[in-house]
Amino acid sequence: MTAWASGRLVEGVRVPASRVRARRRPAVGWNVGARARAALDGLEHLVGGLGTGILAGVALVALVVSALACVVGVGFLLLPAALRGVRAVANRERGRLSRWGPEIIHPEPLPARLRDALADRTARRELGWVAIHATYGTMLGLLMISLPVDAVQDATFALWWWVLPPEEAATGATMGLWIVRDTASALGVALLAPVWIVLTVTLAPGMARLQAWPGRRLLAPVSDTDLTLRVAQLTATRAAALDAHASELRRIERSLHDGTQNRLVAVNVLVGAALRALARDPSTAREPLERAQGAAEQALSELRGVVRSILPPVLSDRSLADALTGLAAACPLPCRIDADIATRAAMSVEATAYFVVAEALTNITRHSHAGHAAVTVRRHHDRLDIQVTDDGRGGADERSGSGIAGIRRRVEAHDGMFSLHSPPGGPTMLSVSLPCGV
Repeated sequence: MTAWASGRLVEGVRVPASRVRARRRPAVGWNVGARARAALDGLEHLVGGLGTGILAGVALVALVVSALACVVGVGFLLLPAALRGVRAVANRERGRLSRWGPEIIHPEPLPARLRDALADRTARRELGWVAIHATYGTMLGLLMISLPVDAVQDATFALWWWVLPPEEAATGATMGLWIVRDTASALGVALLAPVWIVLTVTLAPGMARLQAWPGRRLLAPVSDTDLTLRVAQLTATRAAALDAHASELRRIERSLHDGTQNRLVAVNVLVGAALRALARDPSTAREPLERAQGAAEQALSELRGVVRSILPPVLSDRSLADALTGLAAACPLPCRIDADIATRAAMSVEATAYFVVAEALTNITRHSHAGHAAVTVRRHHDRLDIQVTDDGRGGADERSGSGIAGIRRRVEAHDGMFSLHSPPGGPTMLSVSLPCGV
């Protein structure tokens, strides 16, 4: 049986098996891959936390110096700036934590008066966080980053140990536990590299959660602030939803007016011409009838296209993965779909995910000059994460009218998160996270 014959039928299109990525993986391989990805994510979080920990340390030093300077009176002039620096670092940490989990809403700016700023509950919580993160968070980040560094050092120690002084070669790699005297003993140091790798894979996710815990506890808004900001956010989200709805209605109206309506007018004109031909000479009525039939078929095809753009039937009949596979099959570029979704989300969420991928692939085809595209979809607890990448020329900008602004509006209407990374020269990465319930 050929690869084409063994493919899957998606929306009436036979998709070759070679273009459909299997979602069933061996249990052992999947477990190892999942642990490796979790370890890499954990290391990435720890590096980011180390960066904000260093900034927190700088802010803490500035705060302590300002407080000590209050003894001579100068500190009262410096404290407002120091508190604003703490708020800036805390907001940076809020943004970092929001990218890797539930969003932490930024508070309003600090009051101008020092007394009002010190009376702010959020500011007092930030003072506690900056002291903890500058010490505890930085220590965790340095500890975990040292493990992969030690793994690389021990794995390559046999290549450069001979350039070290004898006393450093004996103690540098193994803290004196392994005496390196020759190449054989230097090769033995490499046996420690798997130990550091195992420790990294095992400890990195948990250490990342421990590093983020003080920020999630202390930087989250207090209840009344959270409610006020949430009402404002929902008001903006509702406005975005109405705008997205109006834009979708305009798009449907344009599709029907510019395509289907013109086809139906042509059918009406051709049928009228056929009726007049029947009255004059029945033998001449065949050509306008055939043209009317062709115009009617085109109108039906365009109507089906409009209906599928509203809500693809394959979403209700099968699954989001099958619908995305159909998009990949219709894409002019080679497109890889990696959709591993254990449970289905709400229909509105899946329709939004389908729209995001469809619009992104259209932009890639028209503007990116890419040779390959990839779509990754994952369900993480109560969120559906979509990532679309291509190897094109980059430089995508939602202000250029390329449809990216429409994607953002549609995502924000669902209270989702949208990000676009497209440096000049590429590659381009579009990331969307949609809430979809537990």
